[in-house]
Amino acid sequence: MSSILSTLPTLYQDLLPAFFRKEAPTEEKATCSNCAMSRASAQATVDSVDGVDHLFRPDTKCCTYQPRLPNYLVGALLSDDSPQMAEGRRRVEAKIDSRIGVSPQWVKPPAKFNHLYKNAHHFFGRASSLRCPYYALESGGCTIWAYRESVCSTFFCKYVAGRDGQRFWMSLKTYLTLAEYQLSRHALLQLMPEFFLDGRDKAEVATAPLSVEDLDDAAPPAKAYAALWKGYAGMEKDFYRACYDAVRAVSRDGLERMLGLDGIIEEKVLEKLHTQATAPTLPRVLRFNPDATVKWLQDGSVALGSYSEYDAVALPGEAYALLVEFTGQKPVEAVRQHLRDHKQADLDPDILLELHRHRILIEP
Repeated sequence: MSSILSTLPTLYQDLLPAFFRKEAPTEEKATCSNCAMSRASAQATVDSVDGVDHLFRPDTKCCTYQPRLPNYLVGALLSDDSPQMAEGRRRVEAKIDSRIGVSPQWVKPPAKFNHLYKNAHHFFGRASSLRCPYYALESGGCTIWAYRESVCSTFFCKYVAGRDGQRFWMSLKTYLTLAEYQLSRHALLQLMPEFFLDGRDKAEVATAPLSVEDLDDAAPPAKAYAALWKGYAGMEKDFYRACYDAVRAVSRDGLERMLGLDGIIEEKVLEKLHTQATAPTLPRVLRFNPDATVKWLQDGSVALGSYSEYDAVALPGEAYALLVEFTGQKPVEAVRQHLRDHKQADLDPDILLELHRHRILIEP
């Protein structure tokens, strides 16, 4: 298993706390090179459990999300002159030149994309019009992967540890988002302190009404853009590189001070969820989840889903009659003994643990 740190951009190697040297869950089920959610993949065996088609297009996979890149990661990418990053640099430079979604703190998706993303249903992985501009259509990879942000670093369509794995990675996303916000503000404080006086660094809690420029995929008015960038208008790429330099100078203790109490709390949550994801224990009492979705397949087996619309567990049909015996009234061992005595059947603890991790079986 690799460390949590190795799953993130190398910029964080000397910044994040010692906890991030722990082993990360190996997400073997989320096979990006041969997308497990694609219709073209042999791994997409359960088409739907809840009656809704969730499979992804082969030419988008899960990349119908467009990232919000913090200024220092943009600068890190622009400072990387390796041939491997040439295409990613070209695309980010073109994005900056467009001026759409470009600010001293972020290089963001267009406002129209955010509006569609928040208001569309069941489009994820299926709408080619929302494909990420950094997605490499020919290879199915990402042109800026080495400098990806928090969402792209922590999303998986399926989790080896089921709901426990999902909770861990979502908590890691929360921690990284906090770090991105504070580090990008730190860079702004060094280079453009007046940015704070306008309140432009505030977290985006609501979607503003779309402007004419948003609807037409056009750059903001020149006057507004110049007011946003102050004396750096026309020198945005140099500004981002300087942001990267400012963040590179931050120490581990410095980041800890920036994150403050919120960072301490998030790290404690991460530690707890990491243990649950990597060293799970079977609860003493379990019950069959009444909210689990059940789909009988043509071969007589049954597909069960709960914690995610993208992940289901397939079991022999006769196993379903055993699972409903878990009512939450008796300890697991007592239910297993009842199954052995009255149905000449049993469910191995490893199977029960796997079903609990997928929340097919839950604690009462």
